[in-house]
Amino acid sequence: MEVSPGERLSMTTTARGTSTYSVTARRWKHGWELHIDGVGVTQSRTLDAAEQMVRDYIETLTGKDVSGDAVVIVPELGALDRKVRVVREQLAAADRRQQEASRAYRALAAELRAAGLSVSDTAAILGVSRGRVSQLSRAPARASGTA
Repeated sequence: MEVSPGERLSMTTTARGTSTYSVTARRWKHGWELHIDGVGVTQSRTLDAAEQMVRDYIETLTGKDVSGDAVVIVPELGALDRKVRVVREQLAAADRRQQEASRAYRALAAELRAAGLSVSDTAAILGVSRGRVSQLSRAPARASGTA
């Protein structure tokens, strides 16, 4: 589960019995302090290892298997929090636009072919190879959004 910097969650439990642990990561000289809401504090040298450190800490304290639970780590970055949030939003918007453009590109290739243009002419119009035209013309919309 991904949460933008500055967003907060508490430890919650779903109807299925799984929990979500909210962790605030605070930078210090030797890495990160991991403040787990309602549980305690542990440490990690890097953020990429923080989730496993949190899971190990909770399991050590509670004896509970938390492998199926969500751990949400929110680093405190001060003035950079807003910048991180803005850039993530920009990237997500760019990805959506890329997916829309890919769908439109595939549809255009199919329309050009349906209008009677040859594969060679369609390739020249689109600025791609003939093989790519064949791929575009028969490819359904994919989740990856590549054209």
